[in-house]
Amino acid sequence: MRIVMLNGQNHKGSTYHIGRMIADKIEGYNEITEYFFPKDLNHFCMGCYQCIEDVSACPYHEEKKKIIDSMDAADLLIVTTPTYCMHMSAPLKAFFDLTFDLWMVHRPMKSMFKKRAVIVSTAAGAGTSSAMKDVEDCLFNMGVPKIYKYGLAVQAKNWDEVSSDKKNKIDANTSKLAKNINKTSNPSVGIKTRFMFGMMGMMQKKGWGSSPVETQYWKDNGWLDGKKPWRMIPESES
Repeated sequence: MRIVMLNGQNHKGSTYHIGRMIADKIEGYNEITEYFFPKDLNHFCMGCYQCIEDVSACPYHEEKKKIIDSMDAADLLIVTTPTYCMHMSAPLKAFFDLTFDLWMVHRPMKSMFKKRAVIVSTAAGAGTSSAMKDVEDCLFNMGVPKIYKYGLAVQAKNWDEVSSDKKNKIDANTSKLAKNINKTSNPSVGIKTRFMFGMMGMMQKKGWGSSPVETQYWKDNGWLDGKKPWRMIPESES
């Protein structure tokens, strides 16, 4: 079991601690790779559209590739973000902006359709729901079929200030969440994802994609001939 944590801030605050608690409760994991934003990718998408024609043409390709390769190889993604102004953190948003070419509308990775993900967000008060929805939208459009969410108003500025009662509640909740994750090693792709993928395939067939390069990618994978990415990945790789 390989876990990748994408953390929407450099410091290890309440959100990070909860994400790590979940990771540590997953059965059979033997590797956790952590990335922190902006430390591990401190750039904004410039809207140059070079990645649509050639992924290596992105000015930040090498920095992105390391993270994307880790995501590709992972069994479980854990995305943590503190709630900033009712939404995900700016550094995490910048990362997802730089990976928009991996959405179903462009060139999704086959591996994403067999993954599970957990989104964790905390706030002093309100806002975790909208912050997690930001991340959920990105993961869904990448093809991730099973997404868990855990948001909590910790009523504290940092992990040390979180009350003991609140930490006990978090421990119980994360144990329950981890137990549910441990039961779903092979998530099924839902109707919403199937519909979206089908719509994107129709668009590519009609030549309405962003580039002929994308259409060729879909052809090479057999997706324009009825094949589906979630049926093409051997169980040994899931």
